Amino acid sequence: MKKIQMVDLKGQYEEIKETVNSSVLEVIDSTAFINGPKVHEFQKHLEDYLGVKHVIPCGNGTDALQIAMMGLGLKPGDEVITADFTFAATVEVIALLGLTPVLVDVEPDTFNIDIEAIKKAITPNTKAIVPVHLFGQCANMDAIMAIAKEHNLYVIEDNAQAIGATYTSKDGTKQKAGTIGHVASTSFFPSKNLGCYGDGGAIFTNDDDLAHTIRGIVNHGMYRRYYHDVVGVNSRLDSIQAAVLNTKLPKLNSYNKARQDASRKYNDAFKGVKNIITPVTKQSCDSICADCDCHVFHQYTLKITNGKRDALVEHLNSNNIPCGVYYPVPLHSQKAYQDSRYNDEDFTVTNQLIKEVISLPMHTELDDEQIAFITTTVINFVNG
Repeated sequence: MKKIQMVDLKGQYEEIKETVNSSVLEVIDSTAFINGPKVHEFQKHLEDYLGVKHVIPCGNGTDALQIAMMGLGLKPGDEVITADFTFAATVEVIALLGLTPVLVDVEPDTFNIDIEAIKKAITPNTKAIVPVHLFGQCANMDAIMAIAKEHNLYVIEDNAQAIGATYTSKDGTKQKAGTIGHVASTSFFPSKNLGCYGDGGAIFTNDDDLAHTIRGIVNHGMYRRYYHDVVGVNSRLDSIQAAVLNTKLPKLNSYNKARQDASRKYNDAFKGVKNIITPVTKQSCDSICADCDCHVFHQYTLKITNGKRDALVEHLNSNNIPCGVYYPVPLHSQKAYQDSRYNDEDFTVTNQLIKEVISLPMHTELDDEQIAFITTTVINFVNG
């Protein structure tokens, strides 16, 4: 059995090596390193893939989220509601802009932001909601967009983990994750479903005026060289990373399908096993079915319910099986984001999840032998 990786970037690269190398060398030969043809080519291809009017590439996913908020004109003191159970970048940019983060609990099954918690958190100062499509599955966008419309709020989708996922609305309409709210951000960090070979990100929107504003913000506030019309930042996707992404984008659906296939095999192995709760999909189906793309499994995350999660981590590591705990400390308990407004009893789900969740290896190169070894090791330990 080949060595198990949490994310097998080398194995994926080997399959596209010639095309990637050729494309990267083309950029180097052209010396068009910043905002070159490869960037514009990738932008157009991603717009077509997502069915969105505007894709604005930028330096990384954290910048993308910050720039989206800047583009909306949010002001210091404005409240932004987001999930407590996510990576810190989501709340980090809120704080950096002088906005007020308002953290709320998540659903116990999808791990996505809780709708009733959003409703309770709204005040006259609330200006935006940031749903995080965690681990590869969309939050309940029907409900979130309805709340936003009722209260005149912006919706900024954090789509760093769910690119390629499809959300099916109650009326049957299908839209790609990141194209439903007023604006969205994504990350092309190497381990993402669509990852480059360094840092990269993008902002999506169907709003022409907002797209124009954001295009200026990413480039020092310039639309014409040395004329600064808005306060901006320096955040641009470089041409070499765009060349890599251009090679990988046509393969995104097959990459996501490989993750879904691996997830089905995981689920089948863990079915009915005591003390293990497998991931669920809620938006367009009740299970991980063959033609479903509502969950693209950036992570495959179990809940271990008998108190053995931490011991399982040690056991897997001792058997050369990598794993991850996303996330071990909720944002409301992080030193940087503690606030007297928060009460622990308002985060009962998150506080339980941090004791139970564990993410297993998930990538496009997982094979049946590896999955069998991983699942057998997990089951034997948890119920041994």
